[in-house]
This record gives sequence, structure tokens and C-alpha cells, in this order.
Amino acid sequence: MSAFGTVFMPEMAISWFDGSTWSEHEMVSSNSIQLHPGAHVLHYSSTCFEGLKAFRHQDGSIKIFRMDKNLARFAQSARLLDLPAIDQEATAQMITSSVAHFADEVPAPPGSMYIRPTHFGTEPAIGKAAVPSMTSVQYILLSPVGDYFAGGDTCLRVLVDEKGMRCAPHNGMIKSGGNYASALRPIMDARAKYKADQVLFCPGGDVQETGAANFLLIDGDEIITKDLDESFLHGVTRDSILTLARDMGLKVSERALTVEELMERAAKPGCEAALSGTAAVLTPVGTLIHNDKEFKVGSGAVGNTTVMLRKALNDIQWGNSEDKHGWLTDVTAK
Repeated sequence: MSAFGTVFMPEMAISWFDGSTWSEHEMVSSNSIQLHPGAHVLHYSSTCFEGLKAFRHQDGSIKIFRMDKNLARFAQSARLLDLPAIDQEATAQMITSSVAHFADEVPAPPGSMYIRPTHFGTEPAIGKAAVPSMTSVQYILLSPVGDYFAGGDTCLRVLVDEKGMRCAPHNGMIKSGGNYASALRPIMDARAKYKADQVLFCPGGDVQETGAANFLLIDGDEIITKDLDESFLHGVTRDSILTLARDMGLKVSERALTVEELMERAAKPGCEAALSGTAAVLTPVGTLIHNDKEFKVGSGAVGNTTVMLRKALNDIQWGNSEDKHGWLTDVTAK
């Protein structure tokens, strides 16, 4: 099985902004893109992207999960980066037509078609460090992916870092490559020193998010996660999981969570922790590493609530349960 996100469909939808209007999108080869070496993105990181999935249902239909929510965040990222504004309706058409074009390639559950809309500044101007790009491009990459848990449901080891930040706090809501680059070195250091899978950034003792996912603490019938502000990414999977948790009668507390409270609660029997994101939905955390010491979260094993919430979301995505919230967009194959 190829690594997640390394296999791509041979064509992609693309549209260019020339400073005043977006071009009609067209399907082109996805193995290259022509770009000036002075392009704004290469020097000043004027780039944002999204990640969402399309699923094949038993009746053969193809459904995209929460496209409207991802498009709204995509538009928000572009706005906060001062990139040219995207036309959400046109981008939606690019996504649906791309998925329809490759409908036969959408894997059956537990696989899916991963969708990566990308937008970046193309203006060739290396003197614009403090000025936005006037031109840009957006395209839709498609990547068929398999079962994230094919190798078994393994609990993660997470380093609790009270000193570092994932990214600049005012950029936290932007889904931009620069924010992931900012977190990469701390993650690699944690991997080398502690064999950690991820870093949970908690500047000043405030529990925020990991380098690539939101963090949820599950204590009995209560889910605790940081309340939304501009310092961290507002995950679509996070929102979906919290919505389903409320539907199930669980208490959802979106509020400040200190490292002290986290460590105290995590030590309790039955406590669970998980990371939420598009790729894995909910991935259990079994060990927290803090001040050079290791601590089990609850029993250190996969928790029942984590599994229950992940299954509830997967069942909607895969068409095994009712889509009560209108999260699925139907795609007609071409």
C-alpha cells in the first residue's frame, strides 16, 4: 500500500486569477505546473489549501463530506493571507466535476478519494515581502487513499510542549503550508528524543493543538477541547465529532484547558484522549510525555468513546447511517 497522499489522479482542475478575474477551470495533467521562479508563493509563502474526502456508497453513488464547511475555511484562509478572493461556487464546481470525472476511481469503504484544493500567489515579484500577490492559481488534486487503520488501531505517543507554538497565534485559523512548516522541527526533535508521534503545543500551559490535528480530552461523558479563537485551526472533523457527541448526549466543553488539568484528568481510569483530522477521523492517544516523564492516558489503550465517535462519523460518510445534518454532497459521475 502506498503512503497516504502519494498517489494522484492523472488530471486536475485548474483556474488562474489574472489580477481581475478567474479563468474558466480546465482539466490538465497533474504531474506539473508552470511557475515563475520569482513567484510570490516561493518567497513569501502565500499559500493555503484544504483537505476533504469523497466516499463511495453501496448504491454506487459518490458523496463528498462537508464540502461547504471546507470551502468556507478555504475562502477564509485566502482572505486572511490577502490572496485573491476565491469564488466558492466556482471552486465547488471544480471539486465536484473533478470527482465526477474520476468517479470510477473512488475506493469503496474504508477507502476514499482525498481531495486537496490548493491556492497560492503566482505574481513574479521578489520585492513584495510586505505586499500581497495580485495574481494566483487554484487547483484540485485527487488522491485515492486506503484504510488509515489497516495496520491496526495504535495509540499515539504525544509530547506536551509548554514552551513552543505551532505557528504565529494570529495565523492559527489559516490552513497554510507555513504553519505546518513551523511545527515540523519540534515534531522531528520530539520524534528523535522521545519517539513521540506528535507534539501537543501548550504555550504558557494553554492546551491548544498538535502539529497536524486538533486535540480532544474525553473524561467519562465529557469531551473537553479548546474553545475557538484565531490561534489554532478550526477543524471540520473536530466540529463534526463534537456535533455527534452532543447528539449522543455527551457533554461538550469548549473552553480553556491547562496542562495541569490535562495531566490530572488523563491519569484517571477510563480517561481518553484523541486527535481529530480528515485522514484518521479520530486517532487515540495512549501516552503523554511531559517534563521528560511518560504518563498513560487512562489505561493507555484505545478508548470505547473514541471508537464509538469515530464509527458514528464513518457510518455517515460511508452511507451506513442517516445524514441528519446534511453533510453529504452528491456527485454525479461523468
